[in-house]
Amino acid sequence: MPPADETATITAAVDRLIHEPARLAIMTNLFVVASANATYLLRQTDLTWGNLGSHLNKLEDAGYVTVAKGYNGKKPETTISLTEKGREALLSYRDRLLDALAPVAGD
Repeated sequence: MPPADETATITAAVDRLIHEPARLAIMTNLFVVASANATYLLRQTDLTWGNLGSHLNKLEDAGYVTVAKGYNGKKPETTISLTEKGREALLSYRDRLLDALAPVAGD
């Protein structure tokens, strides 16, 4: 088991932007697809339109996702994609979280 100060350092290094449950759900859903429309993310995350938009703005500001607005026929459509920076941030988040949880797992 690592010393308490080492565990605290690992935990402090976890990306707080991704750690928020709604943003983590958005990021993990986007990780497994090339892109997704907003309706798909809405259904997958069980967020409201306003919450989804707010969290996407934060992720977009961080450079983790791109949001493209366009049309599918005559219907407006918003398509969201995870950026390479976002993909790397999520993988780093996973690694840091696993490191932080290692003492609990007995590793």
